[in-house]
Amino acid sequence: MTDLAKSGGGMDYRRHFARLKRLAGTVLSVATTFLGLLLVTFLIGRVVPIDPVLAAVGDRAPADIYERVREEMGLNLPLWHQFAIYLGKVLQGDFGQSVLTARPVLDDIRRVFPATLELASVATVIGVLLGVPAGVMAAVHEGKWIDHLVRFIGLIGYSVPIFWLGLVGLLVFYAQLGWVAGPGRIDFIYDGYFDPITGLMLVDTLLQGEIEIFWNALAHIALPACLLAYFSLAYIARMTRSLMLEQLQQEYIVTARVKGLPERSVIWRHALGNVSVPLVTVIALSYASLLEGSVLTETIFAWPGIGLYITNSLLNADMNAVLGGTIVIGAVFIGVNMLSDLLYTVLDPRAN
Repeated sequence: MTDLAKSGGGMDYRRHFARLKRLAGTVLSVATTFLGLLLVTFLIGRVVPIDPVLAAVGDRAPADIYERVREEMGLNLPLWHQFAIYLGKVLQGDFGQSVLTARPVLDDIRRVFPATLELASVATVIGVLLGVPAGVMAAVHEGKWIDHLVRFIGLIGYSVPIFWLGLVGLLVFYAQLGWVAGPGRIDFIYDGYFDPITGLMLVDTLLQGEIEIFWNALAHIALPACLLAYFSLAYIARMTRSLMLEQLQQEYIVTARVKGLPERSVIWRHALGNVSVPLVTVIALSYASLLEGSVLTETIFAWPGIGLYITNSLLNADMNAVLGGTIVIGAVFIGVNMLSDLLYTVLDPRAN
């Protein structure tokens, strides 16, 4: 008994040590990735043909004022010294001040990011609810018309430029048919009628019982969310189909069918249950791509999110805002990937 206890204790020790080692590796990987992100954004800010000093003082400022502001910004220091200062400020949450809004960049990002989060979340929910069943049906009916239809829809989603679809959608569904509301998050007449509690307009209006404003906000988000959901759907359906095709060829599926289990149970419970773990990663990557890649959609629909904020800042040579927004989006992408890895270990105990 004593030997068995010692053996069991040794196994527990090795298991805990392996977990700590894996956790340390994850932390080191995230830190290295974030440091690389900061370095890349810093170098971009120094390489682009935009003078941040001119953006701050104007092109008619005297030479002495130009030099003084340049020294205040630290642009006269060696490049490594500038990066060290930049790294220290970012780690403290200081992204500098926006030239365009004259406010701290972090405050601006806190104000605009909920709009992007809301748009990407609604689009992802739609994409998952439609993309997963479409991918499953395509795999079950491989080579048949429904499979070809799903693959064709996915091909169109990957091929057609999003800005073209956005413009056509506004022309047809807003200008011609009037089924949806126009650009923006809400009609101007509703501004100030409710308090921004979470920054998510659909949630805030429901929490405060403003049903009429909720429907107006829903009408505004419907078209851009469906547009982004289409691209999310195309990716999720294709990956679901691929994962399901692999599972449907496994021996346990044949065994389940031989035992007489209902086909619905074999497909939706057993096969889909086994692909749920990698499917979480697929959905997480899709969600992260919507959070970081909705710049064109927000620009077309005048959606006041971080994508439109970065675009306007870039057009106005506001590099502090551009780099700050880029860092936040990169950090969100890293965070979503970490969350998907965590869910992976929760759903699949064998990964522990």
